[in-house]
Amino acid sequence: MHDFRYVRGKLYCEGVSVESLAKKHGTPLYVYSSKTLTDHFTKLNDALAPLDRLVCFAMKSNSNLGVMRTLADLGSGFDTVSGGEIQRVIAAGGSPRKCVFAGVGKSEEEIAFALRKGIYCFNVESEPELERINRIAGKLKKKAPVAIRVNPNVDAKTHKKITTGTYENKFGIAFEKIPAVYARAAKLKNIRLRGLQMHIGSQLTQVKPFADAVRKVAPLAAKLKEKHGIEFLSIGGGLGIMYENALASGGADWWQQPDAQDILTPQKYADTLVPLLQPLGLKVLLEPGRFISGNAGILVTRVEYVKRTGKKYFAIVDAAMNDLIRPAFYESYHEIIPVKQSRRRALPTDVVGGICETGDTFCKDRPIPKVEEGELVAMLSAGAYGFVMAGTYNTRPMPAEVLVKGRKAAVVRQRQKVKAIWEDESIAPWQK
Repeated sequence: MHDFRYVRGKLYCEGVSVESLAKKHGTPLYVYSSKTLTDHFTKLNDALAPLDRLVCFAMKSNSNLGVMRTLADLGSGFDTVSGGEIQRVIAAGGSPRKCVFAGVGKSEEEIAFALRKGIYCFNVESEPELERINRIAGKLKKKAPVAIRVNPNVDAKTHKKITTGTYENKFGIAFEKIPAVYARAAKLKNIRLRGLQMHIGSQLTQVKPFADAVRKVAPLAAKLKEKHGIEFLSIGGGLGIMYENALASGGADWWQQPDAQDILTPQKYADTLVPLLQPLGLKVLLEPGRFISGNAGILVTRVEYVKRTGKKYFAIVDAAMNDLIRPAFYESYHEIIPVKQSRRRALPTDVVGGICETGDTFCKDRPIPKVEEGELVAMLSAGAYGFVMAGTYNTRPMPAEVLVKGRKAAVVRQRQKVKAIWEDESIAPWQK
């Protein structure tokens, strides 16, 4: 569910008209709902109430300070993958002591920074990384808390670019090697074995891959608890969201329809996993990102031109792949709707951006109510892996971001000025 809906024929985010936001702040424009962020975090956290747990928001999905502060105020921890993300947590008012630090390529500088800030745990991805953390912790006269990431070799049946839990992926250490690696780690003077971590992939809409992974890893976690005294098991993130039928899924009545019965919800997730996790007697960490932020955000864009060719009908909008790269990168689907409800007939439409790439396409031949130049459309489910993956290709400035709470709205990132794109550049001395 989410808090974007039509009210008297106009799209609203909570109590604020999306059209009014576009008029005031321009387009392209990201708009986020505080209530949706809060509801999604709370529903997942509450569903897992039988467990001692910590929900660590995967800020790689959305690292806007306003979004993060909303979640920090709810008690959220944060799943970070760089020193920069840890700095963002601090800037947003979150606690480093609720941060886990993941990622396969942690630098020496990042590890030292994380140790100085007192993060909750490193998710260690390789034996060389374990050795590096031990060495740096020794120099700083600290004990580094670590959880080793196990690769359970479970196929999550998701997009090939976001699966992470098989031996073909770069993540973690093979399941069979984990006991030996923990035995080795236990002998390192500057390492504190705190937990075990896994993550099998993203945008999972069925509970079975999660259950398969937990069933495989739980006995291993129990043995590590007995032998090495680990305190927690992190089961990662990966809960999927609605991309198709995104607008309709904002209403409670939609979830009562037959088509919605097989969709994974926090309660279905908890009903399956809690009985598998409770007997371990370990704290459980979760690292959801998309589930919390995905349907909490939209990208608003204006139609610049309508173009017909011999075979195609194009709506050329002022957003482009530099603003939302998922369709170009993953061939992903985002529902596209008019900001003002339309009774015009639907036409097979290619919605495209103005970048000089054929891949700068948001949809192809999709039936969309006929649009006209100057009209606004919204791309739904854009709150995860939207702005965070944006760039300045074609020297296009980054869009603004707005956070809504009830009837209030605030700019939480100013639109980038064109000159700011090259402010850190210079010509060479011999060119002056």
